[in-house]
Amino acid sequence: MRAIFLSDAHLKGPDDAAHPKLIRFFDRLQGREDGGRSIHADTLAVDHLVIAGDFFDFWFGRGDAVYPGFRPVIDRIVVLKQQGVRICLCEGNHDFFLGDYFTGKLGIEVYPEWAEFEIDGLRVLVSHGDTVDRGNRKYLALRRFLRSRFARALQRLLPLKLLWRLARLSSEMSKEMSGETQDRLAEIMHRYALGKFQEGYDAVILGHCHKPILREAIYDGRPKTFATLGDWMANDSYLSYDDGRFSLNRFLPEE
Repeated sequence: MRAIFLSDAHLKGPDDAAHPKLIRFFDRLQGREDGGRSIHADTLAVDHLVIAGDFFDFWFGRGDAVYPGFRPVIDRIVVLKQQGVRICLCEGNHDFFLGDYFTGKLGIEVYPEWAEFEIDGLRVLVSHGDTVDRGNRKYLALRRFLRSRFARALQRLLPLKLLWRLARLSSEMSKEMSGETQDRLAEIMHRYALGKFQEGYDAVILGHCHKPILREAIYDGRPKTFATLGDWMANDSYLSYDDGRFSLNRFLPEE
């Protein structure tokens, strides 16, 4: 089993620096069921791709209509799914209400907050992680409003161009309300992971922090892994699981 975890690309459209990097990264991934096509030396065979939130800097879709600038990267994700890669999306504080399109239209798994996977016998807990800090009450209140039935009903009524403008505005509000130092947030997340290890999880993987961290230790005689995934704006980082080991990597397109 080989799994790839990434988060926090905060895509706004094809002009983002992160957008072409992600396209090249996804082009290097290949499902094992790719019609019998051999795995080339410069590609990576993968079974599972998990995107842990804030992949898009904003998201509002309606039916088949999605923000046009997101279409190229979505098409790459669809290709991986067609090759047999299991694709899973965790919603973040910038991209939510993903299920209507990604599950309803594309058959891709979407998790509003927490996702639990079994990988080679390991219990792995994945989330964007924006609700781990329960002390940030203003942000949590904004989060509840943006995901409320009222907000969902409103976004179904507005013209799409206006909706996408409002989505950008809500994205900026979310950034301001959730702002914390990366080091402080990383330590809050690590303490949270320690509690989950006591519940029997073997790995806790979170986004939102934008600081790539991998910590491994032995708890109760079992190896445990805590990771924050970093981002694709400053770090181009991703976590991979392969042959029983997690590793934190940086994508270097020129290699």
